[in-house]
Amino acid sequence: MKKMMVRGSLLFTLLASYMGFAQQGGGMWIPTELNEKEMKEMGLKISSKDIFSTGDKSINNAVAHFGGGCTSEVISPQGLLLTNHHCGYGQIQSHSSLENDYLADGFWAKELKDELPNKGLTATFIVDIKNVTKDILKGVKNEMTEEQREAIVKANIEKLNAATKKESFQETFIKPFYKGNEYYQFKTETFNDVRLVGAPPSSIGKYGNDTDNWVWPRHTGDFSMFRIYADKNNKPADYSVDNVPYTPKHHLPININGIAQDDFTFVYGFPGSTDEYLPSASLEQIKESLNPARINVRTIALSHIDKKMREDNATRIAYASKQARISNAHKKWIGENLGLNRSKAVEKRQQYETEFLKRIENNKNLKSQYGTIISDLNKVIKSNEDYNLAYNVYAETFSSNSETFRMAMALNNVVNAIGKPNYEEVKNRIVNQLAGMHKDYDAQLDALISSDLADNYFKVIPTNLLPETSANNIKTALNNSVVNGTKKINGQSIVGSIQELAKDDKAFIAALKEDALIQEINKVVVGTQAKITPSYLANNAQINKLMRTYMKGQMEVFKDKKIFPDANSTLRVTYGKVDGYQPRDAVKYEPITYLDGVIEKYVPGDYEFDLPKHMLHLYESQDYGNYKNATGKLPINFIATNHTTGGNSGSPALNAKGELIGLNFDRVWEGTMSDLNYDPEICRNIMVDARYILWVVDKYAGAQRLIDEMTIVK
Repeated sequence: MKKMMVRGSLLFTLLASYMGFAQQGGGMWIPTELNEKEMKEMGLKISSKDIFSTGDKSINNAVAHFGGGCTSEVISPQGLLLTNHHCGYGQIQSHSSLENDYLADGFWAKELKDELPNKGLTATFIVDIKNVTKDILKGVKNEMTEEQREAIVKANIEKLNAATKKESFQETFIKPFYKGNEYYQFKTETFNDVRLVGAPPSSIGKYGNDTDNWVWPRHTGDFSMFRIYADKNNKPADYSVDNVPYTPKHHLPININGIAQDDFTFVYGFPGSTDEYLPSASLEQIKESLNPARINVRTIALSHIDKKMREDNATRIAYASKQARISNAHKKWIGENLGLNRSKAVEKRQQYETEFLKRIENNKNLKSQYGTIISDLNKVIKSNEDYNLAYNVYAETFSSNSETFRMAMALNNVVNAIGKPNYEEVKNRIVNQLAGMHKDYDAQLDALISSDLADNYFKVIPTNLLPETSANNIKTALNNSVVNGTKKINGQSIVGSIQELAKDDKAFIAALKEDALIQEINKVVVGTQAKITPSYLANNAQINKLMRTYMKGQMEVFKDKKIFPDANSTLRVTYGKVDGYQPRDAVKYEPITYLDGVIEKYVPGDYEFDLPKHMLHLYESQDYGNYKNATGKLPINFIATNHTTGGNSGSPALNAKGELIGLNFDRVWEGTMSDLNYDPEICRNIMVDARYILWVVDKYAGAQRLIDEMTIVK
């Protein structure tokens, strides 16, 4: 491959950085369609059927979608699940209190009976995958409108799912691939009783916090452990004290022999969303307009949250999960822009488009289908720029980063439902939703955030797209509103009492109707729906239709190169090698970090870099057990060229034999742009070394019962 790169043409170089060559250009491959030959050339020792099949022993039976947003893997015959600390963060937080601060102190269940249930948490396995494109596109014609096409596709999906044979505890779903040019059906088994087993303290599981997030070198023990429970027949069941630990079809053995430069690795999980095939105009718009605006909104929110969390322990616990969510995307977008600039992504994509047009120039059939596709896309993308900015900043301001605004929008929905048949349903749903939000809601803190966000919104949105109100009106309303408790209902604050107050429907609704903040937010919603949303949605529908055509064109024009589909939260395999990288001039990173580096960063009492005393004692005594490497060091994290994204958090990192060697949890900062443009020179995924995980469980936590469950390859 490297020799080809050296003597290859500009086209090959462009394709390698864009089209998805596994060891050079990334790729998130459907596990039923792996390039087994290439994987074995790189070092794979097992077959593709060992990775995925409908049989019991393939690895897919040990990889579960965790809570619908992360990945997890079964690592014992008793259904023990391994995932990231940040994936289990919400559950760890929900069980924490000032008296039992599992975030600060960690949690380790001493026995099965001590493992903690988590309402709503699920683990879903994929047991079968089929290409059903012909069935789903049956009856679809090129001349159809998007509405007509969608209606036929939807009907075909419903028909096929209904006709598919499955067990009573199984489900099926169908998703589009390649922008809707292909469709795949997935058969699943979902377990609803998933209990918290163990988690290190945040000083290990979140070591480095925001400072180290998305960066390398990294020294984080980002893992937690759960367990799947099933009924007495080993089938999925809702939580019950009678449930027993699940006996999996397959569990992953853990190899502690370690890794080295250039070792083959593959990551197996549920990557969330990528957009690898956008035209250059879209990349430029994201880089120059959209990302800076979104970054700015979250900078405002974090400035207030971080300050209060450092000052107050109760806020630290209550806002831990929220802060992590806001900060994660904030820093990711900053790194994404750094990577897009450094890799000259826009310029390379323009060169790729030139090559695409060159290839079809002398082919009448291809030219008639795709000759104007790029210019057509550019035109719609440009016309959508202001609407795209406004729509996203609206979402960031009023939905994602101000809880007060989000609650006002929800209560506005209650007002709008008055007199409608579903009023009671809407009211009860929103009342329960807000009651949950109030548990970790600081009205004063959020008022500071909301006030600054309102100022920012009216500064950055194009004047012609603004609602018929002002930042000052909204800020004034914040100081006298039932939404945040600055105004009472019958002498009581809605915060903490909403379910009780809602029982008096007449007084409750009267208060909502006359509330100034709800009225102001209604103006924002109405203005957005009138001035922004219609054009934004219409433009995006046109872009999606053109992108489906462009995607089809790329697959036809470059049919000599296999193109991987964008991530869409379905099961995928990515493979590569352990490798360092050079992010900038005169800076080169090695691919492995050690406990020595953890100690070097240690700052006593610091919010991000403090360490437990017991861990310091273990370091001083060099008590590493069987988990040290050949030189006597304890490995912590490592990086490789696997192409990952959000959703891959918690994915198993596997060696050539399909044995667990690590746990995926992040990407390097400059490489976060791999969602849009994979560059093999700087895109790296970050993993916790399995030896560090076991060392924490064994030596730090003393959870020998968990070690005894696992199959450890020495």
